Parts: sequence; C-alpha cells; structure tokens
Amino acid sequence: MKNEVLSKEQLMEFYRKMIRIRAFENEAIELAKMNLTRAAVHTYNGEEAIAVGVCAHLTDQDYITSTHRGHGHCIAKGADLKRMFAELMARESGYCKGKGGSMHIADMSIGMLGANGIVGGGIPISVGAGFALKYRKSKNIVVCFFGDGAANEGAFHESLNMASVMKLPVIFICENNQWAISTSQKKSCNVENISDRAVGYGIEGITVEGNDVEEVYREFGRAAKRVREGKGPILIEMKTYRMAGHYYGDSENYRSREEVESWKARCPVKYLEKILRETCGVEDEQLEKIKKEEEKLVLAASESAKQESEPAEEDLKKDLYDTTYADITWKVFEG
Repeated sequence: MKNEVLSKEQLMEFYRKMIRIRAFENEAIELAKMNLTRAAVHTYNGEEAIAVGVCAHLTDQDYITSTHRGHGHCIAKGADLKRMFAELMARESGYCKGKGGSMHIADMSIGMLGANGIVGGGIPISVGAGFALKYRKSKNIVVCFFGDGAANEGAFHESLNMASVMKLPVIFICENNQWAISTSQKKSCNVENISDRAVGYGIEGITVEGNDVEEVYREFGRAAKRVREGKGPILIEMKTYRMAGHYYGDSENYRSREEVESWKARCPVKYLEKILRETCGVEDEQLEKIKKEEEKLVLAASESAKQESEPAEEDLKKDLYDTTYADITWKVFEG
C-alpha cells in the first residue's frame, strides 16, 4: 500500500473534491457575512486532504462520525450540497429540517452518523457503531474524526480503551490542526505526537502528513485493510492546520500571522496542484476549469437553498423524541 502509485485520474478526482469543499466553505463564509447562517460556522479550509483521502476508501455502508468542523467530512462522504446549505440557513429542506445547523449535519443513508457540537462527542458514538458492526459480523468499519483538543477529553481515553479491549473495527483519526480554539496543542499535550498515546491502549498509532492527500490515502488504506481483517482499532494522527479562525469572526489574536502564513504555504490544495503539474502534466487551464465548475456547482446549491422555506411555527415541538416505539411503550404501561 505504501508504494501504491496513484493514477492521474485518481488525483484529478481528489483535486475536484478538495476544490468542492474549499468552495463550499468560502460560500459558507459569505452567507455568514450576510447573516444568513443561523449559528456559528467553523470552516475546514486547509484540512481538505484528510477528508478526501480517507473517504475515498469508504462505502455508504462504512460509518463516520464528525465534529463541529464537519462540512468537509460530509462532502467527501457524498452529502448533498443543497441540503447542507439549507441546514446552515435553517431551511426546512435541510438535513435536520433547519433545526440542527452547521454543527449537526447527519445523513444515515451514506453512513454519516452526524457532526457534533460537543468536543469529542463523536468518539464514544463511533465505538457504539463499531460494536454494532462487530456484533453483526460485518466487514464494514467506522471512522471517527476529532481534533487535537478532543484528544484530552475523558471520552477519548475511555473509548480507545474499550475499542482496544473489544477489538472493534474503528479507526480514530485525530485531525491535529494545532489549535483547540485558542489553546496550542504544544501547551496541552506532553507528547510529541498524539498518536504516541496509542501504546497505552495496546493499539497501533501512526502520524501522517495531513496536507498530502496521497500520503493520507495510502496510510489510511493500509489501516483500513488491517481493521477490516478484524485486527482491532488504530489511532491515526494527521497533522494539518486550520487556515481560518476557529469560527467565522474569530479575532485569531492567540496566534501569529507568521505562523498562519507559513502553514498557508503548505496548503493541501496548492500542494496537490504542484503534483498534478509536475508529475501528471496537468495544465493550469485544466485546474482553473475544475475550479470554475465546482464554484458554479456550489453557488447553484446555495442559491437554490436560499429559496427554501424556514420551518413553520407548528414544527417547533416536532422531532424532540424518537417515537419509533411509542405505541408499544404505551401498551406496556397500560397493561
């Protein structure tokens, strides 16, 4: 797997999806500027290679759990752009009927178990999903995305321990973007690599260059093969950087401009463009054509979502409880 050579077609497809994510996030920022979004917007700019490289190995029957910074995961897993924008703008046609917002998009039909506004909230969910897969003797896997800040949550340690003991088919991916809101990872973790913590649970831990989509694809593919074979969970740390603030409107007064600019020079999109030009002979005109096509696609989805209705007042008390077994429950209570 390490020596696998990716084709020009594969790299071009990766590039298209990364551009789609970047275009979506840029449009989300514009919507926030116009006050059309109904909650905080946390963009994935600078981390696109991770979602794209990972999800390229997954099917709709494989699960993922996401974070408050989850748009990239959703798009890479195959979510509908219009329904995503509708959710951001609190429209009835959104993924959660306009009631969840940017941080709570879910689509069970493609194995997207949900973004989560709670730091580390998706980690125990991934373990539960992994247990279900193992119980059913499925060859599918769960991928759990979380940030470096979540690696200091109790749920992280408890979940890795349980997954290890039960040999669950879960790949834990720490997207180490260096900052947990305004707290540097270097000041909150006394090991060089978050993946070093894997040894405490008797599982494999590896660190990957998260801005290199080829490396992400290869290393995750190797890990996914091992986990599908029933050899237990793996912790992968993918080192990257969020190019924007924690959320739209963040002053970013906790980090230097020099640091931001140095990481922008390592932008995963620009890095892949360099590979495509120098290795695959792709012309700038081809890259610009893809950018325009994806931007047009994203803007069309945004404009269409703007025309959708907001939830009606009578919908306020709907979707609060799961009523799947309500009739059965009442019959039991009634004797």
